[in-house]
Amino acid sequence: MIGHFFSKYDPAENGKSKFEQLLDLFTQLLTYTSGDVAEALDWLNQLDRKFQLTNDEYGIGDFIEDLKQQGYLDENAATGEFKITAKTEQTIRKQSLEEIFGKLKKTKQGNHQTFKPGQGDELNPETRPFQFGDTLEQIDFTNSIRNAQINHGIDSFMMREDDLEIRETDFKTQTSTVLMIDISHSMILYGEDRITPAKKVAMALSELIQTKYPKDTLDIVVFGNDAWPIEVKDLPYLQVGPYHTNTVAGLELAMDILRRRRNPNKQIFMITDGKPTCLKIGKKYYKNSFGLDRKVVNRCINLAAQCKKLKIPITTFMIATDPYLQKFVQEFTEMNNGKAFFASLDKLGAFIFKDFESGKRKTVF
Repeated sequence: MIGHFFSKYDPAENGKSKFEQLLDLFTQLLTYTSGDVAEALDWLNQLDRKFQLTNDEYGIGDFIEDLKQQGYLDENAATGEFKITAKTEQTIRKQSLEEIFGKLKKTKQGNHQTFKPGQGDELNPETRPFQFGDTLEQIDFTNSIRNAQINHGIDSFMMREDDLEIRETDFKTQTSTVLMIDISHSMILYGEDRITPAKKVAMALSELIQTKYPKDTLDIVVFGNDAWPIEVKDLPYLQVGPYHTNTVAGLELAMDILRRRRNPNKQIFMITDGKPTCLKIGKKYYKNSFGLDRKVVNRCINLAAQCKKLKIPITTFMIATDPYLQKFVQEFTEMNNGKAFFASLDKLGAFIFKDFESGKRKTVF
């Protein structure tokens, strides 16, 4: 009989053990619970009851014991409280990278290529005649000796300047990136979890840079009423607070960080879902959540212009579709000569990955 036969999907068929299957799910739950182990395990138990994730041979209790033995969990002997370890944090970052960017293999350092030829660290297939000022290291001796043999013969072998060929090399640029994440209250309003996709993107981007572009730097800035830097290891625990959106504070901190970076290429990625609603003037906060406040907006536009002067492009990922917000983002982007994406939550990672990777094509003069 010609046709198709369908059977129930068995995750064990992909070669993963029961522990590995549960670990994938557990690390996903940890991202949603902001690193709360007890809540993640409670959700895991509920999923097990509903979908029979375990069996008589291997239960959730066995899984917890394996997590402790393999260094994924630390248990407080006095209180019985569980905490995730650095190993778990790295596992979550790797999982985010695979989920968002695909399985990227580790490559050589400093892999942001440009189209400026010269004394770089990657060979270019193109060659050219020798010119005054070229160094000995740039000479392609194989092609040069062949040219000398053709031009002068083997019996009277000699090598002249006209015989020499130069092998071009490409520069690889280094990039310093600041990723700004909005943690204002609106990131969890209206029944939509926007902070978890933002965290996943940040974890994936950090893992990408550490594995594929280790000469690059990534700094993460969160902003609500104020702005402050966080470490990559803190990302799984990041939570939204009862904050307004002080975009100005985030931009000022990002600019301050990038001023201290010596890399020639600098950029800011900003993930936000709403309008700027807050300023800090002295010790007081100026707030207005109703519409676009001219005082706040003008300060944002001024900072966009300052970043342009400093050659720091800003790429805004707006998780909102309100027309008046799009108009503000357009004005902000034009002032900076940057880019803007109105990204849905499920496409956020793909947008950021494509934009980050396109930085490899920037030329450094």
